[in-house]
Amino acid sequence: MTKYNQYFEANKLTWNTKVKVHSESDMYNIKSFKKGKNTLMQYELAALPNIEGKRLLHLQCHFGQDTLSWARLGGKCTGVDLSDEGIKLAKSLNEELHLDAKFVCCNVLDTSAHVKEVFDIVFTSYGVIGWLPDLKPWGKMIAERLTTGGEFYMVEFHPIVWMFDYLEKNPKMKYGYMQDEVIYEEYEGTYADTESKMITKEYGWNHGLSEVINALTEAGLKIEYLNEYDESPYNVLPDLIEAKSGNYVTKDKLYPLIFEIKATKL
Repeated sequence: MTKYNQYFEANKLTWNTKVKVHSESDMYNIKSFKKGKNTLMQYELAALPNIEGKRLLHLQCHFGQDTLSWARLGGKCTGVDLSDEGIKLAKSLNEELHLDAKFVCCNVLDTSAHVKEVFDIVFTSYGVIGWLPDLKPWGKMIAERLTTGGEFYMVEFHPIVWMFDYLEKNPKMKYGYMQDEVIYEEYEGTYADTESKMITKEYGWNHGLSEVINALTEAGLKIEYLNEYDESPYNVLPDLIEAKSGNYVTKDKLYPLIFEIKATKL
């Protein structure tokens, strides 16, 4: 992955800045989290209803709120993230809240070089695979870190969502559903605080559902299900409307906003 290092380094700098902005934002609401609020959403809670005593690896954990939420539910959790500032804050929260999670700073694709134990569950969620240029090494790493019979679960924004350029006043479809070329965006603010003056500079890649599925199956995982939903638990896209469920939808509901996959290591 050396040819991508310049992109990874730029993204790391951006995420280090985002950690400070996000930890002070209303969206992440760290004050409520410290008081016991669980930050996990309905999809992942329904998919992984009983993690008491199970070993869980959380990939691309940001500053650890979801990892620590799983720990509060009884999981023996390890979180991995590219941002050293994110991992630093995650470790601080873990200590402050008297939990026993572990956190490791590394590129998610290098996880197996830094984390040697195997897990009952590997988990990742919401805005993760778009930072990766190639999903085959990602799938291989997931299989390496799962025990036989272990479960992989992901819930992620749908690839159709990433086809739009949201920097335009009226978002328009601009990027390919299965675009190999890197996508660069630079803008003021961040999804958790659009009023922030931070300059976000980020490189990403689009991955269609077939690429996701094939990366997992080629690594030896059996797909248990793939579900798509036209509701998002996060209000992070322009002009979403709150539904009766408490989730957010587009006005016309013409395409899915998120998908979830559960798979088992054979």
